[in-house]
Amino acid sequence: MRLKTKTWLCIGALAAATGLAGVPAGARDLTVVSWGGTYQDAQRDIYFKPFSEKLGKPVLDEAWNGGYGVLQAKVKAGAPNWDVVQVEAEELELGCGDGLFEPIDWDKLGGEDKFLDSAVNECGVGAIVWSTAIAYDADKLADGPQSWADFWDTAKFPGKRSLRKGPKYTLEFALLADGVSAEELYDVLSTPEGVDRAFAKLEEIRDDIVWWEAGAQPLQFLASGEVVMASAYNGRITGINRSEGRNFKVVWPGSIYAVDSWVILKDAENKDAGMDFIAFASEPENQKKLPEFVAYGLPNKEAAGMVSEEYEADLPTTEKNLEGAISLDVDFWIDNSEALTERFNAWLAQ
Repeated sequence: MRLKTKTWLCIGALAAATGLAGVPAGARDLTVVSWGGTYQDAQRDIYFKPFSEKLGKPVLDEAWNGGYGVLQAKVKAGAPNWDVVQVEAEELELGCGDGLFEPIDWDKLGGEDKFLDSAVNECGVGAIVWSTAIAYDADKLADGPQSWADFWDTAKFPGKRSLRKGPKYTLEFALLADGVSAEELYDVLSTPEGVDRAFAKLEEIRDDIVWWEAGAQPLQFLASGEVVMASAYNGRITGINRSEGRNFKVVWPGSIYAVDSWVILKDAENKDAGMDFIAFASEPENQKKLPEFVAYGLPNKEAAGMVSEEYEADLPTTEKNLEGAISLDVDFWIDNSEALTERFNAWLAQ
């Protein structure tokens, strides 16, 4: 079930006094949708609340677990009840091609050259650079896993392990565990033999997998001891260490990194205020605060250069952490997501 969270940030100032896009009386409040958990808590402090004060109106925020069909349904029904949504890279590409998103006003953002190339799209603006990696509790495993081969080694590391419920990342990790190199990963996965190989590798640990769907779940499984290791979003790992004093470790080699982007749904009622919000969240002075809360890389080049050494060490964009890391092949998943999801679900149901 998709997580639903709403926060009303009620600010008394008049919108007319702000100079931002006006919103007619009685109109639906600006609604921004992200990924929940400690990440959205951080966004609320550094983006949503300050922007609400600047706008002089409430800003609502909701959380979702992704899914292109959700966006399609919102837009095709007309008058979507979401305005700005944070999406994964393939959702951005698909939605832009299908006309689900409003065009981005890059002049309002200071120009495309202010951002990493992978953060620039006619329909989206990079919000974070993030990784999916192995996480484990160093208080319980002094000598923890160092690779996906270790993740698959149930003799050396007995107990359950957790993976995201779906083919993306899961199939890549299975091939890495089976000895495929990072350089050859998508070449192998692009063949029928490579797909068969990935599913065969998954079959080896089928009974040892606890599947997760929401980003907070793998860390909850680790904290409770239900699993000994899990794939997890790097920012969540660092976030729970800071908020709860955990000693969870990130295994960077073999991690897969990608860019999430802000989009504005087509014909959203608050599309102008939504563009203002994206510009606000992309300002270096605002964006630079994010690593203090969660360890995600920053798409705005100036903001990235303002991060202190204390926080930079935990970012997926740090040179050391990129060693052995892999960039998600967005084009592969656009071309193959439907077929591989169908096969994955059939395999899961066996």
